[in-house]
Amino acid sequence: MKNIIITGASRGIGYELAKQHLALGNRVLTISRNVEKLKELAAFAKEGQYDFLGIDLTDFNQIDAVLKAIDSWDQIDVLYNNAGLCINKSFEDITEEDLLRSWKINFMAPYRLIQLLMPKFKSCSHVVNVSTMGAVQGSVKFPGLSVYSSSKSATVNLTELLAEELKDHGPRINAVALGAVQTEMLDEAFPGYIAPTQPDEMAEYLVDFGLNGWKYFNGKIQQASISTP
Repeated sequence: MKNIIITGASRGIGYELAKQHLALGNRVLTISRNVEKLKELAAFAKEGQYDFLGIDLTDFNQIDAVLKAIDSWDQIDVLYNNAGLCINKSFEDITEEDLLRSWKINFMAPYRLIQLLMPKFKSCSHVVNVSTMGAVQGSVKFPGLSVYSSSKSATVNLTELLAEELKDHGPRINAVALGAVQTEMLDEAFPGYIAPTQPDEMAEYLVDFGLNGWKYFNGKIQQASISTP
């Protein structure tokens, strides 16, 4: 049994990640503001296998509750920083509130979670920062995603920085830059767009990468997209 934490688990890829890890017999803690959707995941779990936290990741004080929730765990095997906020709005129309909320969810929350959970990480633990192809230098960029892609690119840079700083005493840390996946978040940002990949397909890749990628990668940005470039 591995110990898994997943943020943004009430829908899309995060929801599928939780289901697949539970099916493997792993112990899972999910995090989201949508408690009702997190409760649904209990149907896929055996006794003692699943717990959830309904917290707002923009609030550092609420994030502190995560460490308390796993007090009995000897270690964290995989942390998926999967939660994200995608705002599709022209550069001229982006507000201070848009900037603050995006950066809090897409960058500050992963930063704080890794920092907070350091006592539970071992050298074989794996932090997977779920990012976007829009955060990869040289990839195709889309109008309207200035705040989303820039905040996610900060987390990509953080991945490289922390892998170096923590290499002697911390977890392995990698990022996965996703292409378009048919999630609710994508539909909200780009109504009517049909993605080539389904959430359960991407979750299957991320489950394997989370459990095994730490053996081969540290501070790397894995591109998971069939688009070119």
